[in-house]
Amino acid sequence: MTGSITQFNGRSAELADVAPLAFAGYAHFTAMQVRDGRVRGLDLHLARLREASDVLFGKHLDDDVILNVMRRGLASAPPDASLTCFVTSRPGEFAPAGATTALDVLIRVTDPAEPPAGPLALDAVEHQRHLPRVKHVGEVSKTLLLRQANDRGFDDAAFIDGAGRLGEATIWNLAFWDGQSVIWPRADVLPGVTMQILTRRLQRLGIPQQIREVRLDELGTHRSAVVMNSWRPGIPIARIGDRPLGQDPEFARLLHAAYRDEPESTVEEMVSSRCR
Repeated sequence: MTGSITQFNGRSAELADVAPLAFAGYAHFTAMQVRDGRVRGLDLHLARLREASDVLFGKHLDDDVILNVMRRGLASAPPDASLTCFVTSRPGEFAPAGATTALDVLIRVTDPAEPPAGPLALDAVEHQRHLPRVKHVGEVSKTLLLRQANDRGFDDAAFIDGAGRLGEATIWNLAFWDGQSVIWPRADVLPGVTMQILTRRLQRLGIPQQIREVRLDELGTHRSAVVMNSWRPGIPIARIGDRPLGQDPEFARLLHAAYRDEPESTVEEMVSSRCR
């Protein structure tokens, strides 16, 4: 597809709907890849939207509302697409919350994502996202740090928090591999849907996993690493900062196999299962 499909509360978005949102920064979202009309981890996307709405707005929309808006947004879309679901509120930012606060859902459907093949070189920068467990809008620092990393000859940037721990990258979760177990960094990060899918599928497959602090000075060619998001479950990393990393192909193969093990579902199937 060329262009995009934009819907507001289940109908085609009009200028009056989106104009107040153009410069607003008080909303959250989830992003997913649709392939052949199907999505992995749809239950995790719904849980993310519920939990983030509770944090930002003190209440959330029922899953059925979200699913029906998604269904309408995908009705005229091709079978392969990217879908982003935003939840925002009226009266919006810089306004006190109250009993009359209403939640709105904005859906945007665009072309399928084409992720980089890797291996990637990541700059190591000191940064901690605000409200790290919420996937919220208006994070100008992520784009700025990406562009600054590009200017320094890197593909992207990985974040080191105030305690010296590697946590996540601009739009990616990080995962490491010591040849036997998957290592998830212990830090304040966004628990990505792909990360959550892999965690539960690796557990089902009996693959060892650890959650522990990871620091830049302990990295080397004895350890492999990847970034992941909805685009792909494992893109190899060549180096972080000045620390080269190993390139064990087994790691990416393992993650891709675990991701494929996750059942897919359509939005229609999810709606039908909830109506039984």
